[in-house]
Amino acid sequence: MKTLLLIDIQNDFMPGGALAVPDGDEIIPVVNALMVDFDLIVATQDWHPPDHGSFAANHPGAKFFDQIELDGLPQTLWPVHCVQNTGGALFAPSLETRRIDRLFTKGINPRIDSYSGFFDNGHRASTGMGEWLKARGVRQLSVAGVATDYCVKYTVLDALAEGFEVEVIAEACRGVNLGAGDVECALEEMRQAGARIV
Repeated sequence: MKTLLLIDIQNDFMPGGALAVPDGDEIIPVVNALMVDFDLIVATQDWHPPDHGSFAANHPGAKFFDQIELDGLPQTLWPVHCVQNTGGALFAPSLETRRIDRLFTKGINPRIDSYSGFFDNGHRASTGMGEWLKARGVRQLSVAGVATDYCVKYTVLDALAEGFEVEVIAEACRGVNLGAGDVECALEEMRQAGARIV
């Protein structure tokens, strides 16, 4: 079963959003065109409570992109983004959401971040996505979305660890690139782990 996994194509990650990924909106026509080639389409959605510990605003004196420890794990501090039941958490309006068969939310626990669509960052809790996909006989995943160097990367690495074959559709992904070369490094890390970059 050909399965397309869409990562966090949400308003806050689009240009003008709270945590805009450069040129993030450019992937949407590519993704919409890809959808017709797949039997199953699954999407992830960042879905943070307002008091999430990854938000710089919840740490007095902290700045965006500071590095802290959150519940025993290293954590980058982000602008407030993708808060539950806000416009920023909604899918980008031009995304053809009617084709999405199943949605998995992540980042719900305020004490731990969740870049991956499969698990939180400490692998302490599952979103249920891996189990759901396996129950439907899915063995291969094609991945698109944002951001290449964060949520796409960690989702792909977890998918590989869970035994899925994975291809990353590079033209349908965009990255944050906080540090120069982060996107290229992320693509190489995924490739080294066994993903195909197409």
